[in-house]
Amino acid sequence: MRTIGIIGGTGVEDTSLFGSLEPCEVATPFGKVTCHKGNVGGNVVYFLARHGAHHSVPPHKIPYKANIFALKKLGVTEILSFTAVGSLNCGLVPGTFVATSQILDFTKGRDHTFFDGDPHPVCHVDFAYPYCPALRERLIRCLVSLGLRHAKAGCYVVTEGPRYETAAEVRMFGLMGGDVAGMTQMPEAVLAREAEICYANCSVVTNLGSGLSHEALSHEEVTEMMNENSRRIAQIMHAYITDSHPIAAGCHCHEAAAAVGGFHTADFESR
Repeated sequence: MRTIGIIGGTGVEDTSLFGSLEPCEVATPFGKVTCHKGNVGGNVVYFLARHGAHHSVPPHKIPYKANIFALKKLGVTEILSFTAVGSLNCGLVPGTFVATSQILDFTKGRDHTFFDGDPHPVCHVDFAYPYCPALRERLIRCLVSLGLRHAKAGCYVVTEGPRYETAAEVRMFGLMGGDVAGMTQMPEAVLAREAEICYANCSVVTNLGSGLSHEALSHEEVTEMMNENSRRIAQIMHAYITDSHPIAAGCHCHEAAAAVGGFHTADFESR
């Protein structure tokens, strides 16, 4: 049995995708978190809406530390994230699913670590490869088996938001190797690594990046595309959760904070 966290982004806030789920509230040193618990294919699943109910929390105000801490406290050992992104690569057209493989971080004012010194230790986790190779293998296998248009790799450029990028920024990000742009993968991904939770992300391309399209980008366009893909997203979630194939790739995610004795929620709650 696996204990899986699913973090849903824009357009992935509807828990009915999983059937009947039980709400649960988790207290953390960084605030309370509400998620929903279910059982799918014999696995325990916790669903967390990244932007809160009705998309009420903007990307720069998401309680990333509370969310990851809560999932760790609930015993989650792997997280599959879903994000809506704009394409920086004309080969990644709207409707493409991307198993992101790298990150370029352009956020500015977010708290990126649990290990911020006194009273907590300082820990420098390895983040050369931000996504768990074992989880990416499982995600890619699901995308292939479902016959969905997808990319097996891609660099996610994280912007501060909540505004969309300028046309010049989109050109720059593309020249730097970025494939898609969004606002939520950092610090979520690095906090999961610090908490020693395996983490992978499936991005849904909803639009071409600013300046690559002749029309102005709107949030309505993004949510409309996500709604159009809701059935496919549900299929990916179900396939991922119920996948029982052996994993060839290994990972060291659960040893990321070994230098300070590992990540233990009790160490933070007792201080």
